[in-house]
Amino acid sequence: MTPAKDIILNHEEIKHKIRRIAYQIYESNVNETEVILAGIDSNGYILAKKLKSNLDRISELNSVLCKVTIDKKNPLSSIKTSLKSEDYKGKSIVLIDDVLNSGSTLIYGVKHFLEVPLKQFKTAVLVNRNHKKFPVKADFKGISLSTSLNEHVEVVLEGKEFEAYLK
Repeated sequence: MTPAKDIILNHEEIKHKIRRIAYQIYESNVNETEVILAGIDSNGYILAKKLKSNLDRISELNSVLCKVTIDKKNPLSSIKTSLKSEDYKGKSIVLIDDVLNSGSTLIYGVKHFLEVPLKQFKTAVLVNRNHKKFPVKADFKGISLSTSLNEHVEVVLEGKEFEAYLK
């Protein structure tokens, strides 16, 4: 018997949150011609693709996808991006992940991008868990959630039905 899961966000709510975050990204980049959407592999990148799709519908802003690969078990190991550093130098970047839990993944991602001079840097997450161990915040978030430390948030962004739930 599988344990019951507590749904935090259903399919329609997730679509609404993604659309709202896309508008927020557009508003904070209204004077820009281009924004880099850097999604942390794997769910962060899927979320970045969905945000790009929404941004492309609502704005003339040129949104560029960048896949960020971070070893979440060993975040000090080298971080890889699908774009070269010259491609995002002097640009506006939004680092995207599905869940902000302790903040370690985001903080190491931030560190990587700050090795290059940028015009603007923001972060976006679908679920902010409020359990940060590092001084990083989500500039754009779908939902903030206070959970116990032994609860786990799972986000499903592929398939016919998206959902976010507690495990």
